[in-house]
Amino acid sequence: MTHPLLARDGLYAITDGPRDDLIEVCAAAIDGGAALLQYRDKTRDDARRLAESKALAALCARHRIGLIVNDDIELAAACGAAGVHLGEDDVDIASARARLGTNAIIGVSCYDSLDRARRLAADGADYLAFGAFYPSPTKPNARKATPALLREAKALGLPLVAIGGITPENGASLIAAGANCLAVISAVFGARDVRAAARSFAALFDAARS
Repeated sequence: MTHPLLARDGLYAITDGPRDDLIEVCAAAIDGGAALLQYRDKTRDDARRLAESKALAALCARHRIGLIVNDDIELAAACGAAGVHLGEDDVDIASARARLGTNAIIGVSCYDSLDRARRLAADGADYLAFGAFYPSPTKPNARKATPALLREAKALGLPLVAIGGITPENGASLIAAGANCLAVISAVFGARDVRAAARSFAALFDAARS
């Protein structure tokens, strides 16, 4: 059964590391229509990361969307996030589930591998993320995925997330291929007007629903 916070297709906005206006730009992304938010910060400033993630968890709760923490299950637990996103070098789903509870969202990176997606779906993942679909400024050496992968993964019955170099100009084809969410970093948080950027992604889903 799909987690309630994953029931709405849409923009999955992912933060881009330390910035002084983090809370404000995340609020702008949510106001622009983001359906899900991920806190991604690879630094080791634990005090700042905890304070920021707590503030974002409260922001997301007010707007009834989920906050997902990248990689760090302890931070997810400490800030009261809705869940965690795990890559191939992170803890396994069972460990994350034991720490965060049965109601937590456990999302996983599947890169370009349908076999990995099948295995993680069987292990209890709540959503499957594939990519990179296009050249990504965040991860220029990321493995490449194709829209056909999304079409094949639909049979697994879980929400599908597309990531990697996605823009308002190239995102519609991924939605058509089966992506429930478009995960975006640079094209949202690197934009001069974050709210407008988020709205342009939300409009792709509005068009797909119409």
